[in-house]
Amino acid sequence: MVLSDVSIQRPVLAFVLSAVLVVFGLLGYDSLPVRELPRIDPPIVSIDTSYPGASAEVVDNEITERIESVVNGIEGIRTIRSRSREGNSSVSIEFELTRDIDGAANDVRDRVSRVVDNLPEEADPPEVTKVDSDSQPIMWITLTSDRMNQLELTDYVRRYYLDTLNTVPGVASIRISGRRDFAMRVWLDRDAMAARGVTVRDVETAIRRENTELPAGRIESSQREFTVRTDTRLSTPGQFAAIVVRQDGANLVRIGDVARVEVGPRDDRGDFRLNGIQAVGMGIQRQSTANTVEVSQAVHAVLNQFRASLPPGMTLEVRQDDAVFINQSIYEVFHAIGVAILLVVLVVWVFLRTVRATVIPVVAIPVSLVAAFGVLALLGYSINVLTLLAFVLAVGLVVDDAIIVVENAARRIEEGEPPLLASFRGARQIGFAVIATTLVLLAVIFPLTMLDNEQGRLLREFAVALMAAVGFSCAVALTLSPMLCSKLLRVHDEGNRFFTATEKVFTGMADLYGRALRAALGAPVVVLTLFAATVGGLVVTYQSLESELAPQEDRGVFRISVQTPEGATLDFTDREVKAVEGLLEPYLANGDVNSILTILAPGWGGAGVNRAMLVVRTPPWDERSRSVDEIVAELMPKLSRVPGARVYPQIPSGLGLRGGGSNQIQFVLRGNTYEELAEWRDAIIARLQEYGTISSLVADYDETKPQLRVQVDRDRASDLGVGISDIGSTLETMMAERQVTRYLDRGEEYDVVLRAEASQRSNPRDLSNIYIRGSKTDQLVPLANLIEINDIAGATELNRYDRLRSITISGTLEPGLSMGEAIDMVRAAATEMLPPEAQLAFEGAARQQLEASSSIFFAFGMALLVAFLVLAAQFENFRMPLIIILAVPLALFGGVLAMAVTGMTDNIYTQIGLILLVGLICKNAILIVEFANQLRDEGLVMREAVIEASKLRLRPILMTSIATVFGALPLALAEGAGAESRMAIGWVIVGGVTIGTLLSLFVTPLLYNLAAQGVQPVGAIRRRLQDLDSQYAEHGPATGQEPRGGHGAAAE
Repeated sequence: MVLSDVSIQRPVLAFVLSAVLVVFGLLGYDSLPVRELPRIDPPIVSIDTSYPGASAEVVDNEITERIESVVNGIEGIRTIRSRSREGNSSVSIEFELTRDIDGAANDVRDRVSRVVDNLPEEADPPEVTKVDSDSQPIMWITLTSDRMNQLELTDYVRRYYLDTLNTVPGVASIRISGRRDFAMRVWLDRDAMAARGVTVRDVETAIRRENTELPAGRIESSQREFTVRTDTRLSTPGQFAAIVVRQDGANLVRIGDVARVEVGPRDDRGDFRLNGIQAVGMGIQRQSTANTVEVSQAVHAVLNQFRASLPPGMTLEVRQDDAVFINQSIYEVFHAIGVAILLVVLVVWVFLRTVRATVIPVVAIPVSLVAAFGVLALLGYSINVLTLLAFVLAVGLVVDDAIIVVENAARRIEEGEPPLLASFRGARQIGFAVIATTLVLLAVIFPLTMLDNEQGRLLREFAVALMAAVGFSCAVALTLSPMLCSKLLRVHDEGNRFFTATEKVFTGMADLYGRALRAALGAPVVVLTLFAATVGGLVVTYQSLESELAPQEDRGVFRISVQTPEGATLDFTDREVKAVEGLLEPYLANGDVNSILTILAPGWGGAGVNRAMLVVRTPPWDERSRSVDEIVAELMPKLSRVPGARVYPQIPSGLGLRGGGSNQIQFVLRGNTYEELAEWRDAIIARLQEYGTISSLVADYDETKPQLRVQVDRDRASDLGVGISDIGSTLETMMAERQVTRYLDRGEEYDVVLRAEASQRSNPRDLSNIYIRGSKTDQLVPLANLIEINDIAGATELNRYDRLRSITISGTLEPGLSMGEAIDMVRAAATEMLPPEAQLAFEGAARQQLEASSSIFFAFGMALLVAFLVLAAQFENFRMPLIIILAVPLALFGGVLAMAVTGMTDNIYTQIGLILLVGLICKNAILIVEFANQLRDEGLVMREAVIEASKLRLRPILMTSIATVFGALPLALAEGAGAESRMAIGWVIVGGVTIGTLLSLFVTPLLYNLAAQGVQPVGAIRRRLQDLDSQYAEHGPATGQEPRGGHGAAAE
């Protein structure tokens, strides 16, 4: 081999090449950001349109459908979802991952601009925005005080914290929960207004007129200039109450005569509690491209400054921080790398038995891993859990090539060759096998970089990191390792008792293996039967495994969603939430839980007063005896017994994928009308409830929300001079609220809000007792003469999925039910209960699992195909690759058996492990086949060649396999943050390599002995050409006939 030849002849060059790789890697390491997972934000563009006063049906028909029709057809659209609510339309377009978000947003704006003129005149212009799919807060900061209420705490946050936190690099926005903003509340008394001839519009006009500040010019003299300000801004309840609304003769009617004015909360439709105590929470949302760890560090630095000046009685605490899990996970993986290195070093020393020989392959570990960091930096990747997971696996792989080189050189030295010559010849002899095994492993990993879905984007950095480390290890094995062998290896010391004792063990083991192998070759039927049984066991065992996208990770937090019936009041929802808090109190007392954040009517995602969420945080992993999964499993039966609400816990998804918990299944029904969709919804929910394994089934379409439909008699209103807009605005002010202006208090502006007294908007009859002025008579007209009120039940929102009307149903998986089984149940229920025209689609974790399964199977098939083709190109025939590839089922059986024994599911991590086994087991088979070919080329018969090759390669095969197993062992035995994912891939590697190696030591030689007969060595044609060329040069063309049978046919 040219590389090894040059390295031995020019040792300084070999050292410098490795040193350059290390420097390259160290420079890259310093520039790499730290994240939990690679960034895979899908391009999402949202179109929001406001249409005040319009019902959900009108919004759906006149806004949503028109916008969907015009944006449909834009290049790269993956899905179009829409939601129509009273007064608002929201259309969300998700593009393929390959689509640039800025270009997609520009295309959407261009299309939307074409439809603006076709929208209702009363509708506001549509707003097109780029959406961060990962919009959940990464941190929750709580403020509590024994001296301030929520109103005062909110004001303190606004004045002293918000602006500073919003300037922290990477922070997109601050979501405040428990918010109670100061406002000037003007509580209108409709009876007093009617008695004094005052309307809502009169009050609004008077406040706007009186609460203003206008410039009044300036005064100039020869030496000075003065700006004149007319200070007419109001700031106290008394000042607002004194505003004159109208004059009735000599009597002045003031706002205080028809309303109660006070400073109070702007909105009280929600609450935020920490462990049952009212608080104010700040949710930190990061920018889509920001680094969670860096944002967390910057926010903590700012909070430390805040704590230095906290008012008496106030506490400021971080109650949830995603960076804690990320940092702990990364620490655990770094720890696993360290343990793996120590175990691999121990394995290498036990087999090589000298410090000199051990140093050579061990040096390959830091050189290969550090150099790989440079590749990650060059490609703009990051240090994350997956890239570090690749490095853990690489620890056991990067020494393999160096072990093979060192073991072969050491064997030749023991046979009497000088170290320099042994290193030179040994590297040449083993070079082909080193390159072949490396290319096969790279070929197996490479298909993972070709996947374009979300899971493929996640795995791309993992694959590149592993490929880089393996590729550099091959380079080190062919450059630095031969050079070090020539400098460090020596004939073993006869006085080394450990060496002498272990040499007898290894020699005896090789002899025993040789005798067993002869017996196996003499009984091919038995070995082939064992092989067939293994393949059958693989199929049966794999089919028995449950499947899911990723293992449920103990991230130290879980959520509990609470949903009361449509139309429920805030007080009703709060009572049910307090019942849930009561169920959690024992866990808070015994230390299983250390904080409970209650967010009542959270507001995001359309959640109203009938929704709530509890964020439950557990102590650190080493301070508790139970996992989150165990706590949730115990809670589920208790939560299901809460009488007035649907309560279901959510465990955050593995792989960092949001959009529902890992124990949540979401599916979408699509059809032409909501009436038929409602029938399908009821049918499939009823069927799934019979199964009893999917609970808390909730649909996003509920037609039971009690509503009052107000119909205006337009003719009568016109006769009396009452405008439709006047009726609508009056009802909005009295029944909802209207912000009419703002006032200034201590440098901050707050809203002035009008609304009817609570006692005058508690009954449907209150709608009729409101008065409005008729322009034709200038008299007050009761609304009862102009409107008709009907009680109806209807849906509060209407949804579409890919332009079809849709209903999304979500449910919680009972403990023990995998996502794969849940998907099968939903499909079976749909087939049984729904008509053929019903369309079913999966969302959230279910969709991601289906996409991941298809892409992983593609990657696995590509791995086998590419590995076979690479081997065929290297061995120059198709039989040898087939012999090598047939070892793959043996390793797969071991990996699948390990999954079954440890109770693991078939998930994306175990599938990665199975793909890696293809390359790992092929390395062993290549060593046997390549050495057998060399021995046959030297004249040995088939049977003896394969037996001798297997015995000679037994030690390096065991060394590399045990090194790989020990390198993966820290993953298999992982604990702490993110342990579930590491264990999944670790046990597959441990089981697959162990069982696959033991079985392939007998199966591969047998298959070689049966199938390799008559196969020409790789260099046969080259040597034949050399012979022909020599004959032609010596005897001329007349006698230059090709010998029959050619050159290189082994004597059998």
